[in-house]
Amino acid sequence: MQSEWLYIGLFLVIGIIVPIVPLVASRLLAPRKPNPIKQSAYECGMETVGESWVQFKAQYYIFALVFLLFDVETVFLFPWALSLNALPLFAVIEGVIFILILVAGLVYAWRKGMLEWV
Repeated sequence: MQSEWLYIGLFLVIGIIVPIVPLVASRLLAPRKPNPIKQSAYECGMETVGESWVQFKAQYYIFALVFLLFDVETVFLFPWALSLNALPLFAVIEGVIFILILVAGLVYAWRKGMLEWV
């Protein structure tokens, strides 16, 4: 019983040390020669013309989120599709329900006009 807690404590200590050591090492070893050019904001090397703050439509972000949603769906469905002939009927029905839920989400996004790139 005590050895189990020892492993948990060891992982906790390692989990705290691993991210802290590189941060401290970079703080100690990194060269520091600040000047106004290094402290200025850098985006692409070109001077801005006109207003720098441009508002993008939120629809672009929603389009990207919907794409990621269906991309992740593919990752989950690929192993399921590969082992489809070895799965019991219950697992096949669960997969079909999962696909139907995602199709319903796609239809909803399509009807709301979220998939139009305007």
